[in-house]
Amino acid sequence: MNSLRQAREVLQIEARAVQELVGRVDSRFEKAVKILLACKGRVVVTGIGKSGLIGRKIASTLASTGTPALFLHPAEGVHGDLGVLMKNDVALAISHSGETEEINAILPIIRRIGARLIALTGRPASTLGRYADVAIDCSVREEACPLGLAPTASTTAALAMGDALAVALFQAKNFRAEDFAQLHPKGSLGKKFLKVKSIMHRGQAIPRVRENVSLREAILEMTGKRLGCTAVVDRDNGLRGVFTDHDLRQLLQKKPNLNVTRLKVRDVMNPRPKTIGQEELVARAIHLTETQSVGTLLVVDRSRRLVGIVHLHDLLKTR
Repeated sequence: MNSLRQAREVLQIEARAVQELVGRVDSRFEKAVKILLACKGRVVVTGIGKSGLIGRKIASTLASTGTPALFLHPAEGVHGDLGVLMKNDVALAISHSGETEEINAILPIIRRIGARLIALTGRPASTLGRYADVAIDCSVREEACPLGLAPTASTTAALAMGDALAVALFQAKNFRAEDFAQLHPKGSLGKKFLKVKSIMHRGQAIPRVRENVSLREAILEMTGKRLGCTAVVDRDNGLRGVFTDHDLRQLLQKKPNLNVTRLKVRDVMNPRPKTIGQEELVARAIHLTETQSVGTLLVVDRSRRLVGIVHLHDLLKTR
């Protein structure tokens, strides 16, 4: 079908446009990152049309990764909204041609305010490129539009370069997963960055027995707390092992006539239970349950004392 051939061609053109940006990540990109790192205010992103839509996404990405940013529509800017731009801010202007009338109208004002200016443009020698403190080359060989008119590869290139700036910035700032979680408290991303301590069972809800109790007592504890296992601890609540319903099934298969009152739990427990710290992210707990094929994780402190337990069902609820 022609549509399939056309789709593949579009993707190839846009992929090539992004790939060709790699060779242009040079001293100009480095200078832009330094300007953004030194920014005492906010990054004010501006663009119009398709470039404006890309600009909104770049501003959102910057804001969500630790760099205060907002989007300013250039046409609204000349009607008073340039009041959001202050001397300590950095303007990030996006225009493939570098000659967008609405953007060029606000360039002298940006200069008078004293804000720094970074340009993402397909023509670094354009009016926008000449006004900018640094102009990053986002030119493309061709648009994916068969008519060569609709912004396609050029907007993809600008978006990719904006992402590159955002990622370089948050790495330079040592932006951590915990910082990301703080800015994403809701939705699937927020859930992913919950800490284990926020969902673990604690206190009397933790199934636990001392290592010298009978296997029967351990089974009763495990059954009563309904988490599929019981932790085995010493007198100081130090974790010594775990006994699970899976362990019980395997034991009964091997010894059908097993007398559960004669055996001690320490004789049949697993002395190497899977554990996690309470300050670890839920995402880490999910990874452990998936890769280690376990249904529960015992939560311990730095002294390996038992402080909680997380069940697979608790983790699934966060997804």
